[in-house]
Amino acid sequence: MRLLRAALMPMLLLGTLAACTGGNRTFGEKVRDTVDPPSGPVESTGRAVDRAIDRVRPN
Repeated sequence: MRLLRAALMPMLLLGTLAACTGGNRTFGEKVRDTVDPPSGPVESTGRAVDRAIDRVRPN
């Protein structure tokens, strides 16, 4: 049970972080999603996490 909990904890944290970025995408992000759409749920979540982190602490 402890191993299962340890495996699911990062997914829960990443899912909640990805949920923070709703419809407030920039024009460039919308163009990127239109021209090069995410190939699956993992890539879509990765982009959302990257955008959420970038909004908190910009490069």
